[in-house]
Amino acid sequence: MATPVISELTATQAASKIADGLISAVEMTQSCLDRIEATEEAVRAFAHLDPEFALSQARDADNWRRSGRPIGPLHGVPVAVKDIIDTADFPTECGTGFLAGRRPRSDAAVVARLRAAGAVIIGKSVTTEFAYFHPGKTRNPHDLERTPGGSSSGSAAAVAAAMVPVAIGSQTNGSIIRPASFCGVYGMKPSHGLVSRAGVLPLSRSLDHVGPFARSLDDIALMLDVLAGHDPEDPDTRPMAARNFRQIANEEFGLAPRFAFVKTPHWDRMDADAREAFEGLAEELGGDCFTYDLPERYASGWTAHRAIMAVEMAHNLGKLADAGGEKISGQFRDLMAEGRKVSATHYLAAQAEARGMREALEDLFQQECTAIITPATRGVAPKGLDATGDPALCSLWSLTGLPAISLPLMTGESGLPLGVQLIGAAGDDARLLRTAKWLVSRLAG
Repeated sequence: MATPVISELTATQAASKIADGLISAVEMTQSCLDRIEATEEAVRAFAHLDPEFALSQARDADNWRRSGRPIGPLHGVPVAVKDIIDTADFPTECGTGFLAGRRPRSDAAVVARLRAAGAVIIGKSVTTEFAYFHPGKTRNPHDLERTPGGSSSGSAAAVAAAMVPVAIGSQTNGSIIRPASFCGVYGMKPSHGLVSRAGVLPLSRSLDHVGPFARSLDDIALMLDVLAGHDPEDPDTRPMAARNFRQIANEEFGLAPRFAFVKTPHWDRMDADAREAFEGLAEELGGDCFTYDLPERYASGWTAHRAIMAVEMAHNLGKLADAGGEKISGQFRDLMAEGRKVSATHYLAAQAEARGMREALEDLFQQECTAIITPATRGVAPKGLDATGDPALCSLWSLTGLPAISLPLMTGESGLPLGVQLIGAAGDDARLLRTAKWLVSRLAG
């Protein structure tokens, strides 16, 4: 039997082996760097990489462990960080040449939490321009002629290609769930306000989320254990009791969870093989799943999302886009112009719609289901690298701020990954992970 490649370990496995002295942080990091060297020319997942600095962090981690001092849950584990998230020791250029060479003075809150947990920040992963639609250089590891999705392109691709066990991304529309689906990995958009966005490029306070990519659900739970929590620098985070996401995710259900199969108004735009796959999934779940048609009020969810996103991004990034001139894509400048034209009345009405939809969905979770099950994307990753795919199957869940996770459970055209998206009640991220574990186990059995 072939010896497993160290870089293919999950974060949970790697952290355990490093803690037990079975492998070193240097060995883990070097194996990831070797994998990056072998695949980066094709996949192009990284915006910034400094192998010697990564190894220096790993050596420090090994020295710390050998000293007998306490270690964190990610001690010695390499992590990639999306290039809109500030890092004091790497550039943060936000996917645009206009910010080339930008060096933040301090770490974003999530990076500080990763370091406190012992992680090795191996490099910065590619993002689309300002985390919007204009694509970066990354390719899909499953088919280099297809998009990896966006905007967290490099984070998803790096995990899928076993360059790193885990990575950090962000989502304002579909930027975690879509690339996770296209690249065949787990990706989670936590509840709005669960993870601090301090030090992350602000697009839309109402819609921005930061979350992890991984190759196992245990790793997603581990990352939430590290990342979740109150931060006074992010006014949307709230004081919370300590939660053990890993423990709760692995608890047994007394009764099988109940799923509401939601097609959304975009069902007719789904690829035929994806529609067939999801209809088969609902049938497979039998009595544990029922079809739920969203009430008519939800038809406006997509226009509400667009209005809020355009206004808040124009407010936060409009001056930067103006200063960049022709260095900024026409696509992004068009969004700035769109946001500036939205009336205050329209914006406030969109915010009110979002609140009403979120409250109505809470009633659904309390009375009828454990989780919503719905497609993550219209189908498999489309061919071509000039676009990042359609986020329409994610927009409503970003608008309402509910936790969402993409599970790499199905395949579509040419055997390419097709993600299953689960949605949970607001603030119920741990239970959503437990439901996801149940579903993965059920389908595996």
